[in-house]
Amino acid sequence: MRELDQEKTIGILNTIMEFELAGVVRYTHYSLMVTGPNRIPIVQFFKAQANESLLHSQQVGEILTGLEGHPTLRIAPIEETYKHTVKDILEESLNHEKKALSLYKSLLETVEDASIYLEEFARTMIGQEELHNLEIKKMLRDFI
Repeated sequence: MRELDQEKTIGILNTIMEFELAGVVRYTHYSLMVTGPNRIPIVQFFKAQANESLLHSQQVGEILTGLEGHPTLRIAPIEETYKHTVKDILEESLNHEKKALSLYKSLLETVEDASIYLEEFARTMIGQEELHNLEIKKMLRDFI
């Protein structure tokens, strides 16, 4: 096993935390903006995504403090496109999920062979983000 680069790991975790907290705001906003005959299941989907983003940020924050880091109070920038069709919202969601996936892959690269716990955490999160990508792509199929 190699030594964990604690400073780099803390930096990546804080970036992830900012991104997950932005996801809470993003998905809450989306849940409020959905209209149309399929509104209810889509709103439920986005509310679940917001709750999951909050849980992920809390998990990351616990790891950060365990590594003697200081969890950020910032959130990642959120662009407001003012496009709120279900297709537009889903496309924005897919872009968000792809970015989250890349952040967790960056975490994995940093902690691989240095911490089994952090490696497994990163792999679990990558799996969840890959699943979100697949789900959103399936939801977008009827629009393409």
